[in-house]
Amino acid sequence: MNTSAAKAGNAAARYFFLFLIGLAVGIVATVMALRALDARKDHYPESVMHVMDAHAGALKANIEQSRCAATDTLPHLQALRTMANDIEPAFGDLREDARFAKHVSDLRASLDGTLSSPPLNCAGVDAALKDIGGNCKACHQDFRN
Repeated sequence: MNTSAAKAGNAAARYFFLFLIGLAVGIVATVMALRALDARKDHYPESVMHVMDAHAGALKANIEQSRCAATDTLPHLQALRTMANDIEPAFGDLREDARFAKHVSDLRASLDGTLSSPPLNCAGVDAALKDIGGNCKACHQDFRN
C-alpha cells in the first residue's frame, strides 16, 4: 500500500508541476499577444493630447508657484500652438467634420491671441489657460468617447 500511495503522490506532484508550467506559458503568450495588438494601434492621437496636456499642466504649475513671467510661460504657449497644428493630422477621420474643424480653429485663434499679446502676470496666464481649456472642453464634449 505504501508504494501505491507514493506513486499517487508523485503523479499529483507531476500534474501540479505541469499545470504551473502551462499557466506560466499561457500568461506569457497572453502578454505577447496583447502587446502585438497594442503595437498595431495608432498612438499619434493620444500622443498629441498627452503633450498638450503636459504643457497645460506646466502652465498650471507655474501659476501655483507664481512663476508667470513671459520666459516661464511663452515656451509652453508656443508648444501648445505648435501641437495645435498636429490635431487634424492626428485625428484624420474627423478632419472633414465641420464642428471638429471649428473647435481646432477656435483653439488656434485663442493661442494666437495669447501669443500676440502674452500674459505678463499670473492672472493673465490663468485667464489664457481658462480660454484654452474652454476650447479643449468644447471639443472633448463633442468628440471624446
